[in-house]
Amino acid sequence: MTSSRTSQPDTRRVVPVRSDVPQLDAFAARVRALIGAGLDERALTRAIQQELTRVLAAGFELPGEKTRPDPDRYVMYPLHVEGDGSFSIASAVWNVGQGTPVHGHETWGVVGIYRGVEVETRFEKPAVPDVPLVPEGTDEWTQGQVTVCCTTDDDVHQVRCGGDEPVIGIHVYGADIGTLPRRSYDSETGAVHWFTSEWAA
Repeated sequence: MTSSRTSQPDTRRVVPVRSDVPQLDAFAARVRALIGAGLDERALTRAIQQELTRVLAAGFELPGEKTRPDPDRYVMYPLHVEGDGSFSIASAVWNVGQGTPVHGHETWGVVGIYRGVEVETRFEKPAVPDVPLVPEGTDEWTQGQVTVCCTTDDDVHQVRCGGDEPVIGIHVYGADIGTLPRRSYDSETGAVHWFTSEWAA
């Protein structure tokens, strides 16, 4: 993952970003309204899942610079970052053969596939530190499919490109994911390392 390891809370300020793709700007407005409605986390993520499914089905064109894979690592481009840090929308790109370590999010998240095939392996969130992780299953997600990838109490997984072309996902998180400290896990020992997925330029 693109990351800078840290064991300290990240104190960088949120830098707002607004998408110049009209469909995504409108989607961000709907996410903002849903958050403002005070829904509980599971109702909120279900509602955002439905909204993102509609947006992907209707179709839109991401700028080329937001779909470009990096030859060395997974990258995440900011499409929208709310000024108060309450949510962000990212274009996440894995090249063929790339994947992530096992990791968590420390917030809720909804993921839709814009292009390609994503393979996700989920793990039971550890209740105690330093124990082997328990896998819960693996799914393949393809273009147009949308899943609730995480809630605060259930958010440990590993993701990789599953096809012969890069996979591009539209990720919606309940924080500025480019500045949020998160956990990665050694699946065999349960050892935790903190990291921050910094935004790609």
